[in-house]
Order: sequence, then C-alpha cells, then structure tokens
Amino acid sequence: MNIPNMNAVISLADIRKSYFLGKQELPVLKGINLEIGRKEYVALMGPSGSGKSTLMNIIGCLDSPTSGAYILNGKNVSQMSDDELATVRNVEIGFVFQQFNLLPRLTAWENVALPLIYAGVPKKEREERAHAMLDKVGLGDRAAHKPNELSGGQSQRVAIARALVNNPSLILADEPTGNLDTKTSVEIMELFNDIHESGNTVVLVTHEEDIANFTRRIIRIRDGVVESDKQNVPAALASK
Repeated sequence: MNIPNMNAVISLADIRKSYFLGKQELPVLKGINLEIGRKEYVALMGPSGSGKSTLMNIIGCLDSPTSGAYILNGKNVSQMSDDELATVRNVEIGFVFQQFNLLPRLTAWENVALPLIYAGVPKKEREERAHAMLDKVGLGDRAAHKPNELSGGQSQRVAIARALVNNPSLILADEPTGNLDTKTSVEIMELFNDIHESGNTVVLVTHEEDIANFTRRIIRIRDGVVESDKQNVPAALASK
C-alpha cells in the first residue's frame, strides 16, 4: 500500500469500499490513491454509479473505507469511531450541500453559529463570529432573516458562511449550485473562488462541466477508480 502524505490536507492510500448483500460483495471504490494539498481548489467529477458519492462521503468522514488509509490534515481518520469522526467533521470540515440544510426556525446568524455551539464556543463569541462570516459572504444585512425569507442564492451564502465559521481545514461542497439558476450559480462559484484565494482548501463535487471549470484541478472517477487527474485553467483566467 502507498504511504500517505502527512503534509497534504487529504491523502488517500489504496482506499477501497465494498457493500455486502448477504455474502455477495459489491465493490464500489477499487483502490483510490489521491492527494490534495493545502490551498488547492479541486472538482471531483464522475457519472452516476462511478463511486463519486461514496468517495465524497469518505472524504467528508461521513463513511469509513473497507480498507486503505485516509489521512485528513495529519490525522488518520480511516479507523476512527463514529464519535471521533463526528468531532473531526465539526472541527476539520466545512460542508456545503445542494439543499442548503438550514434549520427553518433559526435566523441566518443562528444557523451560521451552529458549529460553534458544538465546538463549545461562548455565546458572545459565537454571535460575533457568525455576523463576521455573514459579512464576508455579503449577507450582513440579512442576519436576522429566517430561511423562508431568503432567496436560494442567499440561503446558499448562509450555508457557506456556516461552513467557514469554524475555520476548517477543508471546505467540501456537494453540488452547491444544483438548486440555483445560472446567474446565481455563477455568483456562488465566484464566492468559492474568493474563498479559495483567501487560502482555503476547497473540494467541489459536481457533474456539471461548466461548474467544474471554475476550479484549478479536475479529478474524474469512473468505475471506482481515478480515471483522470488534470490541472485546469478557469476560463476567466485563460482569457486574461
């Protein structure tokens, strides 16, 4: 087995994942070797059934591999317990989902502050940090609004602020523009570009080529293996 790189944010060595139906083994990931360094901006792509979603769940510590080693920001998370993985998810990973996953009864700033509650941050500091993050994503004037008072684009900005508030090692975004119109999608991708340029590591899971083309590296998964892994020059930079 390859030796994981402890200096990368993500280092996957011979990651395999199988599911079982009775005694029948269904291999989904068939030996993934992958490194993503600090401050990279990466798109993870693949057709339905490629293993892309399973790989995303392992990267996000939402699932564990059947075998292989996963080092996340210097920590071997591949053999951790569920409780240990929950702690890692809250501290190391900021999630952004297609469905936003905001709590409807909470205001924007209260939604953003949720990870800080789990981290044990005092209330005054939680409020200050949540408001600062909403300012960063351009929604400082919507802090007291609830999700049903926000547009789809605004809701996704709240979700991005929530992902950033704990200063995680990794931002993991799963189809973050899937529920947005084209104009709003471009605005959200420009925000991700700003986040990357601020020094964050961003992994974006998408099936849309035009969305992937905002990133700097495109990794394609097919039939449970890495089919290709290429550097990418975004169109906006290529035209300069």
